[in-house]
Amino acid sequence: MYQYILAIHIIFVVCWMAGLFYIVRLFIYHTEAQDKPEPDRTILSKQFEIMERRLWNVITIPSMYIVVAAGITMLFLVPGWLQQPWLHIKLGFVILLIIYHFICQHKIKQMQKGVFKWTSTQLRLWNELATLLLFVIVMCAVVKDNINWPYTIIGLIIFVFVMISAVKIYKYYRTKK
Repeated sequence: MYQYILAIHIIFVVCWMAGLFYIVRLFIYHTEAQDKPEPDRTILSKQFEIMERRLWNVITIPSMYIVVAAGITMLFLVPGWLQQPWLHIKLGFVILLIIYHFICQHKIKQMQKGVFKWTSTQLRLWNELATLLLFVIVMCAVVKDNINWPYTIIGLIIFVFVMISAVKIYKYYRTKK
């Protein structure tokens, strides 16, 4: 039984993360559409709102709930894991990912009202935060107590630096055109 629940958990983590990654890409395109002349701006905004709503309500929200339900079910099946330090760290980052999820949901509502507070560059950086959270969660789940925290933290710092640099380099080449 446990292995089936684990498989469901992993499958819907993939679906949830796909939804989170893609919704922020849609935010970027939706934000950039605001620089277009009319009627393009209105047409694109309406289309992005439809895409955002469908992605969010059909894939992302249900996937998150299934992930959480499967995770709780696994803890009921193996309650001893609640004594493991790696699980506490993982669950802390899962909570951060859930907060990230609800911030994205708030952004959807803002954009539907025509409020665009973040630039496309800020949204690109925001998208990388989900990658970072996913990285730590998977490392905790796979490596468990064998994780070498000094090297992991150094790796994460390098990862963050590379991601920020990539976004900045992309922005430079985009604005150069």
